Amino acid sequence: MKFLVSLVLIVALAAGGAYLYAGRLPGPAIEFIRPEKFVGLSTPAEIVVGATGTQLETLTMTLEQNGKQFPLYTLGQEGAEVKEEQKDGATVLRVTRDVGKGSVPELVSGPARILVTASQPVLRGIRVAENTVIKDVQVRLERPRVSVISTHHFINHGGGEVVVYRATPEDIVSGVVVGDTEYPGYPAAAAGVPGIDVKDPSVKIAFFALRHDQDLNTPIRVFGRDEAGNVARADFDKRVFPKPFKKSRIEVTDSLIDRVVPAILEGTTEIKPDGDNLAKFLAINSELRQKNAEKIASFATQTASEMLWAGEVFHTFKNNAVESAFADARTYVYKGKEVDRQTHLGFDLASYVGTPIVAANRGKVLFADELGIYGNAVIIDHGMGVQSLYAHLSSMDVKAGDNVEKEQPLGRSGMTGMAGGDHLHFTMLINGHMVNPVEWWDAHWIEDRILRKLRAAQ
Repeated sequence: MKFLVSLVLIVALAAGGAYLYAGRLPGPAIEFIRPEKFVGLSTPAEIVVGATGTQLETLTMTLEQNGKQFPLYTLGQEGAEVKEEQKDGATVLRVTRDVGKGSVPELVSGPARILVTASQPVLRGIRVAENTVIKDVQVRLERPRVSVISTHHFINHGGGEVVVYRATPEDIVSGVVVGDTEYPGYPAAAAGVPGIDVKDPSVKIAFFALRHDQDLNTPIRVFGRDEAGNVARADFDKRVFPKPFKKSRIEVTDSLIDRVVPAILEGTTEIKPDGDNLAKFLAINSELRQKNAEKIASFATQTASEMLWAGEVFHTFKNNAVESAFADARTYVYKGKEVDRQTHLGFDLASYVGTPIVAANRGKVLFADELGIYGNAVIIDHGMGVQSLYAHLSSMDVKAGDNVEKEQPLGRSGMTGMAGGDHLHFTMLINGHMVNPVEWWDAHWIEDRILRKLRAAQ
């Protein structure tokens, strides 16, 4: 009898201990992905819960403001995007639900918080473990304001343009959007052009482009977007001019392949193509070309927020023969058979072997090294998203981080990379997108498209 009583007591103590232990077990992990700080007219809330839908007992998302609660989501309810996925070797539940005023009409500007509570059974259902995470947010419902100041915008297909506009409040992101491509705006007060002094901090300037591969009817607008995701857009007067792009035929010879393929592959780790030298040449011409373009575009994030070139016309590389122009559609032919097509996004300028190459304008060297199909290349930042590229150099006299003056020596022309002969490949970029450099060599274009608009904004 004593044994039975002792056994019952032990079992009871064990059960009680297990019950107490289960009560101390943590509930499901909850990670807030977004929003970070703000909620606007339409703002997605995204959370990741460290359990599957079948493992959860409950899951709720609630928004609180001014003492009121607004239910957003309950486990199993429609109206949210819910999916299971793998994260760090475990299955998690990702829930995305709009929490903006469009979904909660009672929202007003001011502080609020989002509460997420999740629970799951523990120790075979002895108890339920719960976890709650609270995210403090600020509700911002007023849209940004953007209005265009500049007039007469003429856009050449494949070329650039400038718009001057006013954007408020000052902490918003703004610029020009061309189709789905955004070009950031910068304070016009930082233009740094002698004789031009824009004092209003709300006045911005944006350089943008209509790329050669975009339709002439691509929508182009000024935009402003705050941290809550509220967006304003403004149209402006503009005319778009089509430009004929040439077509050319490139004869691919065995001597060219044998010269460029080994040299390029020895200098890159980005591709490791198989096959014969022709297959490797084609991989370089397409796959590596794309990777090189992506790397060049990445330097846009390092641009200065002011104009480093003071509004001077860009150096024109006189006494150079134009071997290839911007956006030439090239057909590559090997032994009479078409093997590839690519678009040439720059000017090929040839003079004599080892021609001294100089900086087109003042700026800062961001890159001076080997760059795949471009061989030895230099990239100069001129500020506000404007950059220039010099490729196929035989030697380089500058390094990344150097500040250079207009017409300062950079190196000498050559035939590194995929160059068929000694020349300079030169192009201009706006926010990482290659544009026709002819415009930047034109003093009238600089005056009419850029300086005139800045003066009018003073």
